[in-house]
Amino acid sequence: MLIPSIDLQGGRVVQLVQGERLAIASDDIESWVRRFAKHPKVQLIDLDAAKGEGDNSQIAARICARLPCRVGGGIRTLERAETVLGSGAAKVILGSALFRNGKVDREFAGHLADAIGPDRLIAAVDGKQGHVVIHGWRTALEITPAQAVIELEPFFGEFLYTHVDLEGLMRGTDMGAIAALRGVTQRTLTAAGGITTRAEIDALDAIGVDAVVGMALYTGRLELD
Repeated sequence: MLIPSIDLQGGRVVQLVQGERLAIASDDIESWVRRFAKHPKVQLIDLDAAKGEGDNSQIAARICARLPCRVGGGIRTLERAETVLGSGAAKVILGSALFRNGKVDREFAGHLADAIGPDRLIAAVDGKQGHVVIHGWRTALEITPAQAVIELEPFFGEFLYTHVDLEGLMRGTDMGAIAALRGVTQRTLTAAGGITTRAEIDALDAIGVDAVVGMALYTGRLELD
């Protein structure tokens, strides 16, 4: 399944290369909402909240009222997760908050699962050069994405794996890295990072992995059905 992504920064829809360089910015949020209206899943990330530089929560809530969104960005506490769900998100995505002192914070993960339930929780496990990266992909941990997924599996109904090495470059993704993660968890797995072609989406679908696509859609490289 193709899952379109909407990244918000400064009140606009944006696409960044490698999480840093601004490549696309659009004030016309409405047009993208309309374009994605038929999709059963849409990924919505508040980049400002993720970086601790403000938030786009009001815009996110308006989008969630019209699209079935999984929402991430700056969700670091149970209270924040509950607020986002209360604002209309179907699921919440947590990333950096799931790691403490270089390891998986199983206590916090369990606390979330007990309060919210695994089915509404997505763990974002971002990988760069074979290691988990957090804090906007700036901090590399010793653990691998596979190790993180195995530890978090009891608490989350879904995993979002971003292959940071290829994020935003439209050079294709790393099918081997994604397939390796598919092999260590029975949970729903969604992949992101460089996915550019319909052939890649179909190949991922064949192994039971959904595909989050951003840059290829916004540039017109990949057309929506």
